[in-house]
Amino acid sequence: QVQLVESGGGLVQPGGSLRLSCAASGSFRSINAMGWYRQPPGKERELVAGITRGGSTNYVDSVKGRFTISRDNAKNTVYLQMNSLKPEDTAVYYCNAGVEETVVRRRIYWGQGTQVTVSS
Repeated sequence: QVQLVESGGGLVQPGGSLRLSCAASGSFRSINAMGWYRQPPGKERELVAGITRGGSTNYVDSVKGRFTISRDNAKNTVYLQMNSLKPEDTAVYYCNAGVEETVVRRRIYWGQGTQVTVSS
C-alpha cells in the first residue's frame, strides 16, 4: 500500500506565494508521473501541472508562468511552487502519482487534498 501525504496549503493574500509538498511512502518499486490537480468549490477537478520521472513538465494555461512543479526522486516527493496567486486559484489541491508497485502491477494514487484559499 502507498500513501501520499500533502502539506503546505493555507490562506494567502492575492499576489502571495505558497509551496505545496506531497511525499509518497509505503512499499513500491518506483514512482512514474506525478501531478497536482485542484477542485474549486462547485467545479470539476482539473489537472494543474504534471511531471514525469525524468523531469518533463506540463501546465494548464491559467497557471503558466506562475506555478512551478518539481520533484525529488530520492525523497519520492513532488512540489508545487505557486507564485502571484489569484482568488481564482482557491481550491482543494490534490497530488497524484503513478506507482509501480511490482513488476506487473501499477496503480494511480491520490493524496487527501489540501485547501488553498486566496483572499484579502
